[in-house]
Amino acid sequence: MSAPIRLLLLAGLAVCAAAAPALAQTRTALADPDADRLFQDQNGAYYLKRGDRYVPYSGRVEFGRAVLDRQAAAAVPALAPAPAPAMQPPASRQAALVQPEASGDPALSPIEAAKAKAVLRTPDNGPIDYAKAYGPIEDDVYPVRAFDYKKMSPAYLRQEIAYNGPYEPGTIIVDPRAHQLTLVQEGGRARRYGVGVGKQGFSWSGTATVNSKQAWPDWYPPKEMIARSPKLASEVDKLQSGLGVSGGLRNPLGARAMYLWQGNKDTLFRIHGTLEPFSIGKSVSSGCIRMINQDAIDLFSRVNVGSKVVVLN
Repeated sequence: MSAPIRLLLLAGLAVCAAAAPALAQTRTALADPDADRLFQDQNGAYYLKRGDRYVPYSGRVEFGRAVLDRQAAAAVPALAPAPAPAMQPPASRQAALVQPEASGDPALSPIEAAKAKAVLRTPDNGPIDYAKAYGPIEDDVYPVRAFDYKKMSPAYLRQEIAYNGPYEPGTIIVDPRAHQLTLVQEGGRARRYGVGVGKQGFSWSGTATVNSKQAWPDWYPPKEMIARSPKLASEVDKLQSGLGVSGGLRNPLGARAMYLWQGNKDTLFRIHGTLEPFSIGKSVSSGCIRMINQDAIDLFSRVNVGSKVVVLN
């Protein structure tokens, strides 16, 4: 064999060896039928599920799915599953949407860094002590005031109950008539919380999934809602994604929000905290499901992205 031919063969082998890792990663990504499934947050950003995490995706999109060619697959890191916190569901059910501000960017503002930390807050799995459960929270992004639970009907306070219904652990069940939300847990148990629901003409029912979760999120009210309320029109500001109210102590979504989608469509309904805790147990909202901030934080820490939400009729 001549020297030029040997050189060509060696060069070809080197190229194949260099391309092998990328090709293997592409095969791994495309072998999963849901590898190209996209998740979207309320700002329109796309994410792909990798292990038990969601990572940003900025590649091509066709028919609501990611186009995972070799270049796109190589650009999406394969993340190792994060260890599940103690007394939490197994890692396979610990998926939590990684917010953009939780990406590890060293240039994070103090508020963004605090939000990233708040998303990772672990729940208290001890016996429910109302004085503690509804006490002040000083170590969150913003301070959460204590709630005077003694003035609230016990039916709307957090409870651990027995459950033998048809829904799987991890499912959220909302009963608008009873003004209660139930999170099904393992071992025939469940957590029940009081909620406020939509007033006449704004209520809804059906099945959705938790598409994303946000701590102290910005709120972007629909244009129709702004048009109905001159007071609201005076409160909104120009934010990154339109007219809205920045996350904080005057934001009606409160300390946490879980965004409900049906397939690839945003329902525009949320499960969230509130500025008006004594509206819990009433039908006063524009369709969203509101909770006492302490309860919203507790539920948020127990719910995974992709969880099923059933709103009863």
